[in-house]
Amino acid sequence: MAEFDLIRRIQQRSGDGALLLGIGDDAALIEPPPGQVLAVTSDTLNIGVHFPHDARPADIGWKALAVNLSDLAAMGATPAFCTVALSLPQADRAWLDGFLDGFLELAIRHGVVLAGGDTTRGPLSITVTAHGWVPAGQALRRDGARIGDDVWVTGTLGDATAALAQLEAGGVADAALRARLDRPTPRIEAGLALRALAHACIDLSDGLLQDIGHVCRASGTAAEIALDALPASTAFLDRSTAETRHGEQATGGDDYELCFTAAPASEDAIHALAASLPLRITRVGSIVEGEGVLALLADGTPWQPPRSGYAHFG
Repeated sequence: MAEFDLIRRIQQRSGDGALLLGIGDDAALIEPPPGQVLAVTSDTLNIGVHFPHDARPADIGWKALAVNLSDLAAMGATPAFCTVALSLPQADRAWLDGFLDGFLELAIRHGVVLAGGDTTRGPLSITVTAHGWVPAGQALRRDGARIGDDVWVTGTLGDATAALAQLEAGGVADAALRARLDRPTPRIEAGLALRALAHACIDLSDGLLQDIGHVCRASGTAAEIALDALPASTAFLDRSTAETRHGEQATGGDDYELCFTAAPASEDAIHALAASLPLRITRVGSIVEGEGVLALLADGTPWQPPRSGYAHFG
């Protein structure tokens, strides 16, 4: 396939939704809804870094969009449209159709319109820029945490890191864990509901301790995290050990869950939200005076992590 054949293939499969002008011109044209502000996020996924070499094209497509939608969820934004820039070693129609299968499956689920992008030849790499709408003044931010807040996380932590550890050890990853690595679930519904409950929010991409640390720095606070409170899936518990569990859950990354802070008075409302979604939402710590993040073992003694989280240039 030539480059413009690739573009036409993408255009045929994606449609243009409610855009004033979509794929095929020099730029898309979009009209913002009244009273809404635009939330914009962008992530690049590279082969061997953000997805394994054996990842299926459909899973790559899903994850490329999911990690961006997770950022919108953390802002309390409703996803609206996106662009995608594809760097491909060759113009492979079968690979492209597989990629679009996963990408558009998730896009349709959340009402996201593919508005445009770029295609080029090079090492396999995907950059998605996602846009969403949030009512003016209601965006969830990192700088709103307050001393005395509880710290909560959605879902479970450590599954994707555990799958990656199995792959790096030369084995086959447990199917449930591998699914969390290949197809993370953006918590859009939770993010929208948390606009009325949370003071600050972030999505967990680089590890809980590192990411809650971003919230603390932005808010001028510190955090204490109870390691034994971190929620774990059955698949994770079945293969984890006492030596690996804390590191994988607290610093591993690739969870794409939401971590948020809220007043203790919101506890009942948060439990009600969890039941209504339904989604596991767990209190894992508190916001306190000071600087930094302190991870605590069950007996209250500090735990020194092997690292604070994932570092792209570490």
